Amino acid sequence: MATTHGASPKVPWWRWRNNPLCRRSDVAEAWLLIATAVLALVLSGFAGIAAAGAVGASLDDRREHTRPVPAVLVENARDAAPAPVSESGDGGIWAEVRWTAPDGTRHTGRAEVPADGKKGDAVTVFNDGKGRLVSAPPEGAEAGFQITMAGLTVALVTGGMVLLGGWVARVRLRLRRLDLWEAEWRQVEPAWRKRMTG
Repeated sequence: MATTHGASPKVPWWRWRNNPLCRRSDVAEAWLLIATAVLALVLSGFAGIAAAGAVGASLDDRREHTRPVPAVLVENARDAAPAPVSESGDGGIWAEVRWTAPDGTRHTGRAEVPADGKKGDAVTVFNDGKGRLVSAPPEGAEAGFQITMAGLTVALVTGGMVLLGGWVARVRLRLRRLDLWEAEWRQVEPAWRKRMTG
């Protein structure tokens, strides 16, 4: 739409700034909204990326210090206790296994094995750097899912905290504005009432 000669162009979001009824607190609240939104986006992005990187590094370190070890089932998997929900979610069973450490010593322990495993079957278990049984480190899509979920969760929490802080600041601004209005009304009310009754 064309503007008349000499008229300033209209700025949709900011034309209210020329309103004589607009107070400094109104402008402060508007800038607070913008700053909160920008800060929430920036900080949540950085926090999400940092969290994803930390989880990825942790998984890499775990894979580096975990090694597969050949073992033998000491019992039938169907006779063992069902496994709790595992990281891999493969529905395995915790059963007794026997394996030989690099120093030649033999060990037994409970490890997650396939549900159809039978006594004497060869299975693969995982040891940490101290030779203890551990679950298999996440790989591929599973590792990617964990990294992505960690990043998204931290990003959402960070963004939510920033938005909450902005909301608290807005509430304080509004309460202060109401206090100022009340104080000004106390000054104006006597003259206004006298004029109305006079």
